[in-house]
Amino acid sequence: MSAFAEPVVAWHEPDDPQRPLVVLLHGRGADERGIVGLAGHLPAGASYAAVRAPIAEGGGYAWFANRGIGRPVAESLTDTMAWFRGWLDRVAPAGRPVVLVGFSGGAAFAGGLLLDEPDRYAGAAILHGTLPFEAGVPVTSARLAGVPVFVAQGDADTVIPRELLDRTWSYLTGDSGAAAYAHRDPGGHGLSAGTVAELGAWLSDRPAVTGRP
Repeated sequence: MSAFAEPVVAWHEPDDPQRPLVVLLHGRGADERGIVGLAGHLPAGASYAAVRAPIAEGGGYAWFANRGIGRPVAESLTDTMAWFRGWLDRVAPAGRPVVLVGFSGGAAFAGGLLLDEPDRYAGAAILHGTLPFEAGVPVTSARLAGVPVFVAQGDADTVIPRELLDRTWSYLTGDSGAAAYAHRDPGGHGLSAGTVAELGAWLSDRPAVTGRP
């Protein structure tokens, strides 16, 4: 049994189990209300769910305990990923496509989920965050072979350590084998209108989201 409470979920519209599911994962110290509005700027055709992270922190919530910015404690990440999968398996059983969209701490969490089970997801967007290196999930060559991944970073981001941003960019666009779409923004640690537009276009190109071939 999980030590965490049942997930708090904000749906952009009532869920339609016949549609693909896009899960929005907020940043550290925020909550589901701060990211569910992103769905209004993304393509129709999917159900959009914003999930609240399970660990209370700083007036908001976090996806894992940290040993430094962008560096999850491995045991904590393992526990919260198991908790998340328990919810996901109920709302998206086998056969329902799932795309993860994570911002900042949510990006690290999305990356952990994707690296742990690459075949479970129809794609993931890693927005202004790092993958969870040295946190118990595999970061091996070709681990994400063929998996659609959108990675966006801000050139002026001073929140996530630059070495982690650079390592994430290099791995996702290279050794991971992912079908990566990479977008750089001149701004800092936040989603610009340009990044949101690029994300929407990327999702529109995903047959798993739109149902188009």
